[in-house]
Amino acid sequence: MGLIQIDSVNVLVRSQELPLFARLGPHPRTLIDDATRDGELFEYWVHAASHMPTSHHHLMRWKMATDHMWAGVNEVVRRRPELVDHVLERLADDGPLTAGDLSQRVGPKEQWWDWDDGKVVLEHLFWNGTVSARRREGDFARLYDLAERMIPAEVLARPALDELDARRELTRLAIRHLGVGTIADIADYHRQPQASVRRAIRDLIAEGSVMEVVVDGWDRPAYAVPDMVVPRRVEARALLSPFDPVVWFRDRNERLFDFHYRIEIYTPAAKRRFGYYVLPFLLGDEIVGRFDLKADRAASRLLVQASWVEADHDTPTRRREIAHEVVDELRLMAGWLGLDAIEVIDRGDLASDVRRAVRA
Repeated sequence: MGLIQIDSVNVLVRSQELPLFARLGPHPRTLIDDATRDGELFEYWVHAASHMPTSHHHLMRWKMATDHMWAGVNEVVRRRPELVDHVLERLADDGPLTAGDLSQRVGPKEQWWDWDDGKVVLEHLFWNGTVSARRREGDFARLYDLAERMIPAEVLARPALDELDARRELTRLAIRHLGVGTIADIADYHRQPQASVRRAIRDLIAEGSVMEVVVDGWDRPAYAVPDMVVPRRVEARALLSPFDPVVWFRDRNERLFDFHYRIEIYTPAAKRRFGYYVLPFLLGDEIVGRFDLKADRAASRLLVQASWVEADHDTPTRRREIAHEVVDELRLMAGWLGLDAIEVIDRGDLASDVRRAVRA
């Protein structure tokens, strides 16, 4: 993994913790915060808001030198340059600060995207790399501070790459992290334009650090690194966050796993097909089911609000196998989250099998 996408939804656990659990199993839940505090990770706009290794900080500096992706931020900065100076002074004197510490609001807050000018300026400074941020314990708010207080000096001293060289390196990294991918897959990893990735791949092939490959069943070329290793079999078992790199690009899901997946958080309850916070279940090299999970912290229960098996695995023997495997994973997760019990709600075509496996 080259980055960890950040999301604030906390119905189960903060989404950025789940990719680590999928790969490491139970681990100290302070791991990301510790790595950010110790200068190993930094937060930036990469694949949406993401944690990224500070060793890659210089790969994003060309982007930091551009205008913010939201025109409204640039308009406020041009209109209120004195506020930029004020915010920098506050950070120098009082940092780290949250947006609430710099409130410039006149009147009540409206929708969640209703930023006041103080927040806008912080986001401008975050975008251009003058400040960095970590997440405050408890409410998940961004804590902003001057970059030199959060990013190691040797990282900041590393020369920046120009845009073309940085995009080439990001493309090479994305291919390595994916294992194999199409232009669209690779572009999605760091949210690069496909035209830029196509140009970078031509250069990387010419220098021998990337090769074009054919994937059975894919109708377009794919790319891999020359030293890629294709295992004889995959021994994997993981509940995947909706924002895990294995499943975050929907077109790739359908090509790799024949798995159609959409997040239904913003879908009205009556129109949801599978549930509110649904995690795909990877077993071996296949996605075999999906489970709507919730942490009921007050009652110390891990709620399995819906359990579904994928159509290609809907046989009695396979259902029992999947149910037992997912219950083992749910027990690990419940222990990791400090929850005492698993409760299976009778929704979904695998719910009865999962309930029996829990009782067993």
